[in-house]
Amino acid sequence: QVQLVESGGGSVQAGGSLILSCVTSGGAFTMYTMAWFRQGPGREREFVAGIGQSGDRIGYIDSVKGRFTISRDNAKNTVYLQMKNLEPEDTADYYCAADHTKSLVIRIKEFQYDYWGQGTRVTVSS
Repeated sequence: QVQLVESGGGSVQAGGSLILSCVTSGGAFTMYTMAWFRQGPGREREFVAGIGQSGDRIGYIDSVKGRFTISRDNAKNTVYLQMKNLEPEDTADYYCAADHTKSLVIRIKEFQYDYWGQGTRVTVSS
């Protein structure tokens, strides 16, 4: 059974930084495209960033470009989301997700991901 466990969320002031981690177990991590999604208060879950199996393909939503960095360590079965210059609009529950279809592109739809973590909360105050 594939399990994804996020950590690293917390409360910060605007302009602050956090690093989220997601450890995967029970599956073939190196075969998965990994992504971070988020769901803010009263909002639908949205794609934030994704990274291909070897880290050669990366994609972000426009609102986080230049502020967030996704990376992965295949030796540790872990994907990271480094978040800098956080804004109140970044407040959300952040979810790690895995796509096992070996897609050649970073997929951005929730239904396209097979495995999900339980989420970690990020709160940014102004």
